[in-house]
Amino acid sequence: MAEILVLVDHADGAVRKPALELLTLARRVGEPSAVVLGAGAAAADIAAKAAEYGAAKVYVADAAEFAEYLVVPKVDALTQIAKASGAAAVLVTSSGEGKEVAARVALRLGSGIITDAVDLEAGADGPIATQSVFAASFQVKSKITHGAPVITVKPNAAAPEAAPAAGTVENVTVEFTGNAAKVTSRTPRVSTGRPELTEAAIVVSGGRGVGAAEGFGVVEALADSLGAAVGASRAAVDAGWYPHSNQVGQTGKQVSPQLYIAAGISGAIQHRAGMQTSKTIVAINKDSEAPIFELVDYGVVGDLFDVVPQLTEEVKARKG
Repeated sequence: MAEILVLVDHADGAVRKPALELLTLARRVGEPSAVVLGAGAAAADIAAKAAEYGAAKVYVADAAEFAEYLVVPKVDALTQIAKASGAAAVLVTSSGEGKEVAARVALRLGSGIITDAVDLEAGADGPIATQSVFAASFQVKSKITHGAPVITVKPNAAAPEAAPAAGTVENVTVEFTGNAAKVTSRTPRVSTGRPELTEAAIVVSGGRGVGAAEGFGVVEALADSLGAAVGASRAAVDAGWYPHSNQVGQTGKQVSPQLYIAAGISGAIQHRAGMQTSKTIVAINKDSEAPIFELVDYGVVGDLFDVVPQLTEEVKARKG
């Protein structure tokens, strides 16, 4: 079977969920090989996790450059591994950094790139990617016709499925090219205790209908009862009611959870572009003519301050 490279995202010594999704998707189109960069002492544990989810081979490279410089060291490593292995495709998580890494790798390999795929399938002459385009109004299938495809895949594109494989570790020495932006300091992000927005299986978002920053209290309470991430519309963010890092939409973050709950969000095209690929969408809005109701699976016409607290209590009661 053709070898498919998967760049494994990891943080604090643990594999991030989107990497396991990539390994699951890679099995559809070939034989997955994981690429683990800059993991230090955690490399063995990360390699074992990759093997659990189907990696027949695990390429491990560790050097100070991965922590000291942005993007370029990862590009150097992934490009060299792709050339040496003769990989048939390269899969990367569709994050801000992931898309930059993928674009640079594709350029160095002389290959094509597909970004923000939501599904993968095997084709006669390479992987076929499904993308949501034009504000998620259409789905298209694409494939690369020249070189080894480099594809970035959105988180939550597939449910991770374990499929234990050999996970043979191959240590790699990377020749770094330099010319990278150097990291001069780091400030850890304060944890909210909630899942990462782009990776969460459930997202609860608030919009203009919450009325003020304090109104997000009911949104957060529902999210916490569900173990969900909290999102916000552009209107709520621009009003200063919630941090920009939580904005969902065309100019914010794009999410594709199993369940998306929109509270007090009208459903402007800018917001829809960031969440329309969610598997199940629920909207709560007192305006029965709100555009959001055009794409939902379930809609509740009512005041969010009446509906959401009741929903929260019901969730707590059922969990209790």
